[in-house]
Amino acid sequence: MNKWKVAFFILTGAIILFFTVLIYWATSPTEDVQIDNESVAVNPTDSVLLVEATADDIEKIAMGYLQKELANSPVPIDIDVDQSIELKSELTVFGFTVPFAMQFDPLVTKDGNIQLKQNSVNVGNINLEPFTVLKLMNDAVAFPEWIVVRPNDEEIFVDLSDLEVMSGARVKAKEIDLENNRVLLEVIVPNE
Repeated sequence: MNKWKVAFFILTGAIILFFTVLIYWATSPTEDVQIDNESVAVNPTDSVLLVEATADDIEKIAMGYLQKELANSPVPIDIDVDQSIELKSELTVFGFTVPFAMQFDPLVTKDGNIQLKQNSVNVGNINLEPFTVLKLMNDAVAFPEWIVVRPNDEEIFVDLSDLEVMSGARVKAKEIDLENNRVLLEVIVPNE
């Protein structure tokens, strides 16, 4: 047999193996991340402020925190808050930059945290499952501890109890009504 034929079959086999491993990795389930349902405790000496914000305010605050936390991230992330929360970024796959956008519906949990339930995904001209996009994004971006990406549940969990706010204050979400451009947050300020 000709050495070029052998080289061709080895190269073809290596390419097929590579794509098989890549597809298996991208579609295999991830470990479920357990979330502590730790509510922010309010001491009798604490001051509690109820803050009403607009979607634009929340967008600016979220971008400020994310830019600070993800300053060294190779993947740019942009957030747009309007009727839903849209997360925009780009992934580099095989040397090609592919833009993607995911839309989430925010839900306030009983302990004052936020669950962002994915409702749509747009990845360039490629048809990818939301699970796959969340998994790739979770592997590519080192999110801060207070943001938990859960590909199996197709959601992002924002643990406000872990969010560090100035002067030891803590934040709890009370209500998110994006249709009426109203977000209520409870800010707990320690007085000790």
